[in-house]
Amino acid sequence: MAFFQDPARQPFLRVPPVVIWLIALLIAIHGLLTTLLAPHATEIYITYGFIPARYSATFLARTGINPGSWFDQALPFVSYTFLHGSWPHVLINCVWLLAFGPVVARRFGTPLFLGFFLVCGIAGAAVHLAAYWGSTAPVIGASAGISGLMAAAFRMVPSGPPEAEVTPLAPILSTRILLWSVIWAVINVVAGLTGLGGAGAGVNVVAWVAHLGGYFAGLLLAGPFDALVRR
Repeated sequence: MAFFQDPARQPFLRVPPVVIWLIALLIAIHGLLTTLLAPHATEIYITYGFIPARYSATFLARTGINPGSWFDQALPFVSYTFLHGSWPHVLINCVWLLAFGPVVARRFGTPLFLGFFLVCGIAGAAVHLAAYWGSTAPVIGASAGISGLMAAAFRMVPSGPPEAEVTPLAPILSTRILLWSVIWAVINVVAGLTGLGGAGAGVNVVAWVAHLGGYFAGLLLAGPFDALVRR
């Protein structure tokens, strides 16, 4: 019985609560969309998914659609992150979040972790908007934000002396960061060219361009966010 009473033993999974709660939120939202909210799912995807055409004056003038208030236009930059097109889509993103989220959450703390995740998601949407201006396909999914977490986690992997109190971030131009960035870019470009970036059933489940936007935002913003933590 001593083993089970040992206060020094470590938990099986050392995952910060904020990562667990974020995963639970993503799963809960998709659960609602496939059950109680299923009759309204299409309307929700259109309203809260990210649709580049919503920001095209030409498209709006031609169709006579009212884009709504500035809040209505700004909200999809964030809300699309919490919508997913299928159970495999949301579960893969949750596994991805479980792999990279804890590294960033431990270093940044809960508020900055959530802010960083959302900013990278917004950056992914902005890059997708520039690349697919006028597209009417809704973009959904947390992949852009998680790509940013992945980039930050790569920069946080220790490369200096293990006894250092605070491991400095790896430089963006270091060999391992450049190598992985090239690999990640090639993977996403191939996915985009072959159609694996996501279109299906009228919904573009987070395009490869948004992946890259979120990733490079994470790569660049890891430093400024880390500086906030140190302060």
